[in-house]
Amino acid sequence: MPESPIRKLVPLAREAEKRGIEIYHLNIGQPDIPTPQVGMDVLQHIDRKVLEYTNSEGLLSLREKLAAYYHRFGIEVTPDEIIVTTGGSEAVLFAFMACLDQGDEIVVPEPAYANYTAFAISGGAIIRPFLSSIDNDFALPSFEEFEQMITKRTRAILICNPNNPTGHIYSAEEMEHIRQLVKKYDLYLFSDEVYREFCYTDTPHISAMQLKGIEDNVILIDSVSKRYSECGIRIGALVTKNKQVRRDVMKFCQARLCPPLIGQLVAEASMDAPESYMQGVYDEYLARRNYVVEAINAIPGCYTPRPMGAFYTVARLPIDDADKYCAWLLESFEHEGKTIMVAPASGFYSLQNVGRNEVRISYTMNQADLAVAMDLLRRSLAVYPGRTM
Repeated sequence: MPESPIRKLVPLAREAEKRGIEIYHLNIGQPDIPTPQVGMDVLQHIDRKVLEYTNSEGLLSLREKLAAYYHRFGIEVTPDEIIVTTGGSEAVLFAFMACLDQGDEIVVPEPAYANYTAFAISGGAIIRPFLSSIDNDFALPSFEEFEQMITKRTRAILICNPNNPTGHIYSAEEMEHIRQLVKKYDLYLFSDEVYREFCYTDTPHISAMQLKGIEDNVILIDSVSKRYSECGIRIGALVTKNKQVRRDVMKFCQARLCPPLIGQLVAEASMDAPESYMQGVYDEYLARRNYVVEAINAIPGCYTPRPMGAFYTVARLPIDDADKYCAWLLESFEHEGKTIMVAPASGFYSLQNVGRNEVRISYTMNQADLAVAMDLLRRSLAVYPGRTM
């Protein structure tokens, strides 16, 4: 089981805080924007005498609201095709466990969310990484190269769209290539779309649920964590038109009894947040993205593409080893009692010695703090002992 590249440095951060160092967290996708007030109101005024179990598939009223929500994005599903999960993480895990046998392979474009590997290991499956490069903005390689990744043990393709950690949004051409491979080889397509609202391009986001001819192959992964700043309530969803997959997923849902009641109540209420809330969140992240990209690329020897979605970017830095650099920031660097915490990108690749000079940066803090953090990044690189230029 791999360590989380995002959380494995927490002990060093705690020691730094004990020394009085203030840490600016660029390492984790924890939004700082307030949760919708309609969700907080429900949380603060729960009028129940018993906090009971819900159905294993989640509250019907929540699933009805989710179906209406997906309709706004051109995703046509019924409440019965939605299963509420304990976060998007459980949706990924249950999808793997329901669809894959021991030794089955999942082709995953990398860099990719690190916990996919952990979930695959938990389910006995194997990740086959398909590398993309920072030099072409992490776009997918050619159809022919993609097809070469398919083996006799391949059972699925997994994408995150918009992507964590790169912010890449898959184009219509890329999605068509994926659709063709899924159809040709009768594969499952696991599509993590939790960052759907955060698309900074005029090109429409294409959901895997909108791809024609593979409706029964698609399993959509979703979560309210990011769009409503509700990471802690642990509410996600698994959505599929495949009846057999839903039946098999439900066995695991029944074994864990039910998703969190209070989390479901808050999530359901949050879906009534006014459009002005989501527009404000979008505008804020767009401004943060623009600032961070410009700030990183202004530092000598640094480069990051302009991510088109989510709220992360992968940056290439003039350093010998990102793991060492990220630890050094917490152990040895400070400026005026402050330092930064970033995630080494090596943890987002399955292959060894890939991404060794890359880090993932999350821009989920306000712009004033981001300005301080970018200044600390610049100052730290000027004095890092392992600087390569």
